Amino acid sequence: MYTNQQDSGELRIVLYSHDSQGLGHTRRNLAIAHALAAHLPALAGRKVSGLLVTGEGTATSYRRPEGWDWMVIPGISKREGNYAPRHLDVRMSRLISLRSAVIEGALTAFRPHLVIVDRHAFGVDGELVDALAAVREADPGCKVILGLREVLDDPAVAAREWTALGDLCHVRRTFDELWVYGDPAVHNPVASGEIPAALSDKVRFTGYLAAGRPCSSRRPQSRKPYLLTMVGGGSDGFDLTMAAARAKVPAGYRHLVITGPQMAADQRRQVERAARKRTDVIASVPDALVEINAAAAIVTMGGYNSVCEILSTDTPALVVPRVWPRQEQLIRARSLSNRQLVDVCEPAQMSSKVLGNWFETVAGTAAGRTGIELDGLSSVARLAAFLLGTAGAENAVSPAGQKELNRVAG
Repeated sequence: MYTNQQDSGELRIVLYSHDSQGLGHTRRNLAIAHALAAHLPALAGRKVSGLLVTGEGTATSYRRPEGWDWMVIPGISKREGNYAPRHLDVRMSRLISLRSAVIEGALTAFRPHLVIVDRHAFGVDGELVDALAAVREADPGCKVILGLREVLDDPAVAAREWTALGDLCHVRRTFDELWVYGDPAVHNPVASGEIPAALSDKVRFTGYLAAGRPCSSRRPQSRKPYLLTMVGGGSDGFDLTMAAARAKVPAGYRHLVITGPQMAADQRRQVERAARKRTDVIASVPDALVEINAAAAIVTMGGYNSVCEILSTDTPALVVPRVWPRQEQLIRARSLSNRQLVDVCEPAQMSSKVLGNWFETVAGTAAGRTGIELDGLSSVARLAAFLLGTAGAENAVSPAGQKELNRVAG
């Protein structure tokens, strides 16, 4: 048996994401990993080593922090609302058994001090249940965190998901804290009912994971000045990229459309054929933040990571949120629009003309992004240090976030 208290070597951290669609879960965990690698050694007085568990094979193309490594598990995808193997020709039950065994073996061998589970408490079809139980049995001092976006979904849908987990007491026993990666003044999932009141005492608001995201020194893919359209992984971004490719480009600008690596090849070719003069279509870029920083304006879907990267800049943004099968992006877009942080165009109103007119209006202006907590990446490092009992972790929770949580909890 090992214990955190007896181990004077490196702090070992595991970040898990299930990754059925898009790149958001992996990118969020990667941003957290970079923040922990940058800040936790100074707070804890120990080196940090980590394992990024992901179901997205392309994740390894992203730069990982020094001392961290990827562990790619067999992929899954969403088909007609259900999970299915992405590549392997096996039954889903066999795939889950495989993923579960691999994860449990990795955690047992790695012996983490901290485990952060992204979004899905026990993974797909309970694939994390045995692994988390094994971690707890081996070391009761290991801290286990459930990391949540600031928006889960329509409250009724979120309630059904919590109910499907079974007894909430099991959630309470498994997770030391629930970290909500947002500013409750913008959207509060405790107040909305997206997080059960029975778990509210475990919630810690971090602020958005925006400020301090690592940005490479690469040059942008397009010559300045340029406009940008991006749709995350791209598996559900065809309609938006088609409209963007056909949109009129203001005089003096180019337009870069990034379809995402998960867009089907035939759809990408259609977008390429639809592109107007001075519009370039590419599948992916090494660092989206580089493109966002240098763009004169951006059209995007409303995924958490894309929005956080935009919020860390003063680039004007028009969010065209996905509205099916989840309401998450729509809720996020409306909440941010209410604070005048982004503009919103709902899919039913979206067209090439609308996008072209918006580009013409805002290109070259600057967006104000004040009055919102964007320092979540530094907050997670302080929270981790505090949980692990290390020095230098004062003020782990953002003051506004804790004040709002106390108000909601009564």
